Amino acid sequence: MFTGIVEELGEVVAIEDRDAAARFRLRGPLVTEGARHGDSIAVNGVCLTVVDTVDGAFTTDVMAETLKRSSLGALAAGSRVNLERPMALGGRLGGHLVQGHVDGTGTLLERLPAEHWETVRVGIPGELSRYVVEKGSITLDGVSLTVVEAGADFLTVSLIPTTLSLTTLGHKEPGDPVNLEVDVLAKYVERLLAAGVAPGTAHGPAPSPAATL
Repeated sequence: MFTGIVEELGEVVAIEDRDAAARFRLRGPLVTEGARHGDSIAVNGVCLTVVDTVDGAFTTDVMAETLKRSSLGALAAGSRVNLERPMALGGRLGGHLVQGHVDGTGTLLERLPAEHWETVRVGIPGELSRYVVEKGSITLDGVSLTVVEAGADFLTVSLIPTTLSLTTLGHKEPGDPVNLEVDVLAKYVERLLAAGVAPGTAHGPAPSPAATL
């Protein structure tokens, strides 16, 4: 589990094509400090498993589903990436609960600079827009952000100078893809309501009297 507070702006060192999969080597001296085989690191919001670490870089395998669902397949050697280690139990939840399970990709549509911040508009798939609400949480490239405006096929967020300088969001151009992870609580609520589970119950609708005879 992550919080969407990026710890380090890393870099792709090399990518090895493995047919329907790929092996990435990523530089991130901070996040690899103390990292071991089997640990998790979020890369642009995607939870990946560490294979090994050498000299401030780590290797990870990316399967076909991840390449298809996220923007990792568009990366190349030299690409910058947002890196975050999992939240330690009992640690501060600086952003919101982020699983590192990307729901899909959006497209950066427009940047609107202001004196002390920048507004970014991102196009999102229609099937994800129902989970996005004004002033709710959204994860873009692994960064926990607050939704300013929620449209039918887009959202806007405001980025402070720290976010612009320390994450990939400060360097992306219109047309670039961004990984999207919606608030998992919204998906659970939708599933429970579709199953007919009433609020405050654990086992769904009560059985009819005839069913108990």
